[in-house]
Amino acid sequence: MCDASDLAIGAVLGQRKDNLVHVIYYASKVLNDNQRNYTTTEKELLAIVFAFDKFRSYLIGSKVIVFTDHSALKYLLAKRESKPRLIRWVLLLQEFDIEIKDKKGVENKVADHLSRIPCEEGSTQSTHINECFPDEQLMVIHKAPWFVDIANFKATGSLPLEFNKHQRKKLVNDAKYFIWDEPYLFKKCSDGILRRCISEEEGREVLWDCHGSTYGGHFARERTAAKVLQCDFMGPFPTSYSNNYILVAVDYVSKWVEAIATPTNDNKVVMNFLRKHIFCRFGVPGAIISDGGSHFCNKPLEALLLKYGVKHK
Repeated sequence: MCDASDLAIGAVLGQRKDNLVHVIYYASKVLNDNQRNYTTTEKELLAIVFAFDKFRSYLIGSKVIVFTDHSALKYLLAKRESKPRLIRWVLLLQEFDIEIKDKKGVENKVADHLSRIPCEEGSTQSTHINECFPDEQLMVIHKAPWFVDIANFKATGSLPLEFNKHQRKKLVNDAKYFIWDEPYLFKKCSDGILRRCISEEEGREVLWDCHGSTYGGHFARERTAAKVLQCDFMGPFPTSYSNNYILVAVDYVSKWVEAIATPTNDNKVVMNFLRKHIFCRFGVPGAIISDGGSHFCNKPLEALLLKYGVKHK
C-alpha cells in the first residue's frame, strides 16, 4: 500500500494470509524541495518507486500487488509517451512482477497516515537494517588460493595467458581430477572420495583442529602445545639409491621418530620434509631444535616456520 502527500510519501509492506493482511514493514520519507514541486501523479509514482527500492529484498522474484488511491498509475505503466522522469521510474519497476489496483483513500488509511506524519527536526533516527543480498557483494580475498587456475578453468574454460604450451597441457590434464561445484572446488582422490580444496590459511586451521585442538584426538591441551621436535642430518654415508644422508626428526613428547633418506642435506630437503612428513601428518609443533647448521638456519626455512608459528631453537 502506497500513498503520497504534499510533504511526504508512505508505504506499508504486508502479506495476505487467510484474507487478513499481516504487516511486515512500515516506511515513510519526507520530500525535498524539488520533489514537493512534482505533480500529484509523479508523487504517487515516486511513493511506489520508494517502496520497491526500500523493500527490494522482500519483493524480488515474487508477485506483488500495489494498492493506491491514484487510479491513473495503472495506465501510466503501459504508456509509451511520458516525461523522461516517469519513464525512468517505470523502467526501474520493470524488474518486479507488479500489479497495481485501486483502493479508496478511506481504505488506505495506514499508508495515507504515514505520508502525513510530521517529522520533528533533531529526532533520533534508528539504525537501518542491512538488506543487501550477499550474492550482490564482491568476495574480497587478500591472496589467491593455490588452486585458482584450476578453478577458473573448470568454471569458465579459460587458461592463464602467461602459461606456456607445457603448462597449459599439464593444467588441462590435472583438471580431469577436479570437480567445480560453485563456489567450491573438489578433487577426486585415489580412494574415490571427493575432498574440497582449501586455501593455505584454511589448511592451517584444519591442521590445528585435527592435531592441535583439545578434540583433535592426539594429546591433551597442555601436552599438545608443548610438542617439540629435534631435527638433524646423519651422514654422509656411502651412496645408496642416489642417497647420501638421513634426515631424522624425534618428537620429545611421544619419542616418535620420522626419518627419510636424502641425496643432499640442504634447506630445501628440510622444508619439504617438514611439510610432507610432519605438518600434514602430525600437526604443527610448538618448536624445532636443531644444531644450528646452515641447512636449518636460513631465510627460506625461517619464513616457513614463521608462517606456521613454529619457534626455532
